[in-house]
Amino acid sequence: MNCSLKHRLFLKSTKRLPNKMAFANCCNKLNKGKTLESLNFDNQALKRLPLDSENSNYVRTVREACFSLLKPTPLENPTIVSISKSALELIDIPESEARRSEFASYFAGCKPLPGSQTAAHCYCGHQFGYFSGQLGDGCAIYYGEILNERSERWEIQVKGAGLTPYSRQADGRKVLRSSIREYLCSEAMHSLGIPTTRAGCCISSDSRIVRDQFYDGHPVNERCAAVLRIAPTFLRFGSFEIFKPQDPLTGRSGPSVGRRSVFDSLFDYTVTSFYPDICTNISDRSERCKEMYRRIIRETAELVALWQCVGFCHGVLNTDNMSIVSVTIDYGPYGFMDTYRSGHICNSSDDNGRYAYDQQPTVCRWNLEKLGEALKPLMSAEEARNILDGEFDSRYFECYLTKMRKKLGFKLVRDTDHDLIKSLFRTMEATGADFTNTFRCLSLIPLPNCDNYQLKFDDAVGEILKQCAGIEEMKHLSAPQMDVAQVEGLLRLAQTQPQLLSLFGTSAAKLNQELDKMARHKELEELNDVDKRNKDSELWSHWLSVYTERLKHELKTETNVEIVTKNRDDVMNSNNPKYVLRNYIAQRAIDHAERGDYTEVDRILKLLENPYESVDNDEPIPSSSTKIRDETSDSSKLFDSDSRKPAPIELDLRVS
Repeated sequence: MNCSLKHRLFLKSTKRLPNKMAFANCCNKLNKGKTLESLNFDNQALKRLPLDSENSNYVRTVREACFSLLKPTPLENPTIVSISKSALELIDIPESEARRSEFASYFAGCKPLPGSQTAAHCYCGHQFGYFSGQLGDGCAIYYGEILNERSERWEIQVKGAGLTPYSRQADGRKVLRSSIREYLCSEAMHSLGIPTTRAGCCISSDSRIVRDQFYDGHPVNERCAAVLRIAPTFLRFGSFEIFKPQDPLTGRSGPSVGRRSVFDSLFDYTVTSFYPDICTNISDRSERCKEMYRRIIRETAELVALWQCVGFCHGVLNTDNMSIVSVTIDYGPYGFMDTYRSGHICNSSDDNGRYAYDQQPTVCRWNLEKLGEALKPLMSAEEARNILDGEFDSRYFECYLTKMRKKLGFKLVRDTDHDLIKSLFRTMEATGADFTNTFRCLSLIPLPNCDNYQLKFDDAVGEILKQCAGIEEMKHLSAPQMDVAQVEGLLRLAQTQPQLLSLFGTSAAKLNQELDKMARHKELEELNDVDKRNKDSELWSHWLSVYTERLKHELKTETNVEIVTKNRDDVMNSNNPKYVLRNYIAQRAIDHAERGDYTEVDRILKLLENPYESVDNDEPIPSSSTKIRDETSDSSKLFDSDSRKPAPIELDLRVS
């Protein structure tokens, strides 16, 4: 099997497999004897792609180049916060080497790692729908590519490594809180079975940088940190946008517009390195481009379908944050949903909800359209559009429905399944149900004709109702962002001059959402908790009656209820995680780490490495029924099992 193809297959087959322990033992044997100084570097990107002719490291426009050579800026007194043994095994670094003092020094830029060549990548991007021109690695530095003992090639990169020519007005640093969030989520996504960049370690330091965390005029000195990131490549859609001609809306263009030789080098490197089977089967470059584009469309559709199935919101789906090998990349203001809301926004900078949960498939498709435009030298706009139209929607829905059937415990396929899924989400939204917990609870619904059916059914319904929000939380979630006078004024404007709505940071769709919120909020004002509980019970009873009828079809090919129940439970519990990285869980790790206690990061990482399994622990992290108490309380009472949601805490959900 081809090396690069194995990369993608490995990333896409990250469910907990029966031979996981055997694989780990194999890696340990292969890594035995490896040292940090003997890693097998083979830095093909720097050998095959055009390099910046300017060697000085200062902010500038970089023309006719894909990488700029530079040195990282050292962090002061670096210390290891946490390591992911399974991620480091990919690059042949055993745990014993990661515990050496030199490990932190190498990846904090304090001393050169033998065989490594450090550089920053030049790319452009469409941000919030507008072309922004040159962006590039503003704080992440390429360290090279390691060819491991299994003949797999992995690019390594350190995020937070200092200034680059692409830092713009920033300082090239990442703070501890954002680094821990990226580190934990990279590994959590991998364990969920979702293609992602990996995180080998998180490093803290005594270096400090000023950040205004909540953009409220109260800047503080924060500790600088870094994350070792691992992927087949960090090329992204925006890598091909450096050739974009002047954009009619923003007036910006790519720094290498018209440089066909640079484009050819980048395309040839990409297709031969990461889609080599295409090169084996197709000789014509234009046809190779079309097939590569088709492959990227399919795999991106699969990726976003998997996001939707676990309630994951990326937050900043710009073209510069979309991987050319279809893995989740660049964890900024991401979030796993708690209470299900179709229009959930995890990025507080996303005022118009462009990257809301329900918009993610649409915006990924839009980004793929921009990639098609960027590949114009080798295929026409019409050809790209036809490929996109023919591939994305069908592949997305195929992957989405396949995964959702597993989450609902369906082995058989029925045409009505999509309608049942949509009605489930409507019920979840109407009742304020927790995304992760509700799906986990559905496995408690018994199959018809089983022993003690009614008792089991009633118990299961009770558990589901526990996952529904109380009346006060629902009022908070449905609270309009505008007052009546604002909405009325903007509605009048929408009728006379709708093109001006964008100047006020809104749109017709957003106004309709505000009207819906107002109506919903008014309805909730008339309810109390008892009324809501009764209404929730009615809504769920209706949906569960349809779900139960659907489950009867699962017994048509196998009449043994016990066997079907066992198989159904296994499938559902291996597709509906018990643990996801909720924001308050990440925040707890951050709070401890900022006080110098890194054990909480490791503890959370360990749980997230087995998200589908219940863990016996004196102080577990429940996926439901949790409440963060006062930090001075006894740690054994830190989590309150009687409360469904954590107490509100301030979170930094912006990009830092």
